[in-house]
Amino acid sequence: MGGLWRTGWRRVAFCGWPWNHPGNPTRAAERVESCLRSGRSGTGGAERELRRLGTWRRPSLAVQPPRRPKSTNPFTRAQEEDWRRRNKTVLTYVAAAAVGMLGASYAAVPLYRLYCQTTGLGGSAVAGHASDQIENMVPVKDRIIKVTFNADVHASLQWNFRPQQTEIYVVPGETALAFYKAKNPTDKPVIGISTYNVVPFEAGQYFNKIQCFCFEEQRLNPQEEVDMPVFFYIDPEFAEDPRMVNVDLITLSYTFFEAKEGHKLPVPGYN
Repeated sequence: MGGLWRTGWRRVAFCGWPWNHPGNPTRAAERVESCLRSGRSGTGGAERELRRLGTWRRPSLAVQPPRRPKSTNPFTRAQEEDWRRRNKTVLTYVAAAAVGMLGASYAAVPLYRLYCQTTGLGGSAVAGHASDQIENMVPVKDRIIKVTFNADVHASLQWNFRPQQTEIYVVPGETALAFYKAKNPTDKPVIGISTYNVVPFEAGQYFNKIQCFCFEEQRLNPQEEVDMPVFFYIDPEFAEDPRMVNVDLITLSYTFFEAKEGHKLPVPGYN
């Protein structure tokens, strides 16, 4: 404590002054004890004497967290680099998927409408029918089809919307006219836009609308009420399709949504 001793040493330093001893360490310890007691008692005295000997160090109060040793294994380092590359690749794919989904959400409506107009899915008017084809259609008198009408309004739109007739009877190759009625009971102008579908869906390719109000903005002033016509026909090929043998009922359904002013979709129809 505060001194240096080793067997064979003959000169030892205690408490800052030299001392020769033939080799008995007991007396050296007594001298150290008296050194610390005589006027140098207490923690401060011991620290001062140890400072003189150069063996005192101030205790550190901050606990340093153990550092993770850097791996020296080449295989481990290569594996960590591989994981980093894989994480970057995954993040790139996730970001690309998010951007793609955002773009698809904006393009979903026009793409769906284009698909429906091409295939007739959901009762969309199939493009490519000319007026002379409609005039030259031959009605299939022995095939009577009942067409019912349905109307729905989205919760965001405060309109009254309903069909003026619940059902009509038509035959393939014969044109028909139906009406819907819409009213804005609020005290402000409201713009609505509608979509539609045909049930059963397989009959959609044969259900052709010559004139309708679907996919077109409809602005109604406060308390305004309007009639909305639907001019349509069922293609004569409907009677020749074996899948339509048991189909005697077709439902045309419209749903109105609130539209943002200035946003307008093209109207399906014929040239």
